[in-house]
Amino acid sequence: MSSEALPYQIRKDGVLLHVRLTPKGGRDCVESIATLSDGQRVVKIRVRAVPEDGAANAGLIAVLAQFLHIPKSKIRLETGATARIKSLLIDMDHALLRDRLDTLALEGSQS
Repeated sequence: MSSEALPYQIRKDGVLLHVRLTPKGGRDCVESIATLSDGQRVVKIRVRAVPEDGAANAGLIAVLAQFLHIPKSKIRLETGATARIKSLLIDMDHALLRDRLDTLALEGSQS
């Protein structure tokens, strides 16, 4: 995956990951990496939870933590609490995050 195609930014306090959340998505999963109409790269994530009282955001953090193999406490919603496009600050090494996203990109290219 080339650096300009990454759905995250490296910051001093962690990695800022951009996602597109689909609440009431029928299942909990990290689907793929996509490009939005404005050119922004995002990780597409579905959760079964409804977008009420923060349930979908909590589901998002749980699904992402499981996918990245890190505790939920290492992930914080930075922007987009009520929007589909969100940014999450993740306390982990960006190289490990890139490896997990590369795996996701490979899985997507094989289906």
